[in-house]
Amino acid sequence: MSRLLPPPTTLRDACTEIAEAAAVEIMRIYAGDLGVRNKADKSPVTDADHAAEAVILAGLHKLTPGVAIVAEEEMAAGRKPTLDGGPFWLVDPLDGTKEFIKRNGEFTVNIALIENGRPTLGIVLAPATGLLWRGAASLGADKRERGGAFTAIATRSPPPQGLTACASRSHAIYSDLNIWFRSQNLTVAERLEAGSSLKFCLIAEGRADIYPRFGPTSEWDTAAGQGVLEAAGGEVVTVSGKPLTYGHPPFLNPHFIARTKAAR
Repeated sequence: MSRLLPPPTTLRDACTEIAEAAAVEIMRIYAGDLGVRNKADKSPVTDADHAAEAVILAGLHKLTPGVAIVAEEEMAAGRKPTLDGGPFWLVDPLDGTKEFIKRNGEFTVNIALIENGRPTLGIVLAPATGLLWRGAASLGADKRERGGAFTAIATRSPPPQGLTACASRSHAIYSDLNIWFRSQNLTVAERLEAGSSLKFCLIAEGRADIYPRFGPTSEWDTAAGQGVLEAAGGEVVTVSGKPLTYGHPPFLNPHFIARTKAAR
């Protein structure tokens, strides 16, 4: 099925442009009425979620006709694509909706390509700051700040004093994390809180080392960040140490650990 796909460089560059177009819609709405309401599961959604997803869906359908797209708001509306074992897209048009509503800037556009259950391309764009991270299995990972040049990024070896650990700003439960770190004989010297998929990107660019997540997440929350992190030399594994994979309806992740490989 991969024969349906354009070359990796074409996919990466086109998805960069699609994410940027979605970001324009997000920031247009961010400047005014957000249109906040609740979905059936009581989680919040805004006009920006829907506007950004419409842009992304149109762009991906044009880029890869016939390739399935699993997108958060489409799924919430009951429009669930059939996966046939071939490549598919995972899209979260506005990851960090709660952060968006708080207007703290820590929200992202997430686009990931899944092949054989693994993310082979990930685009993470933070519209409020203009930061964009990309990763492709065959191309490595890079980062751009506010339309500047892309520069290569890579994970680091943790410093001697200990790990820098990331936690979700909206979901951090330090007691649980502390217990787990002790059980793994890991020393944490610093903690960083960040919203959305930014945590994966902090590890990918060598500013942090590990992000354990023991709360609920959906596949579209993590796939793009994982694509960036793995392309930068890191990994995302389940608590049993197996790679985190995708394409498992109802698209809910198990608990996982994102990390630089030196933090095992």
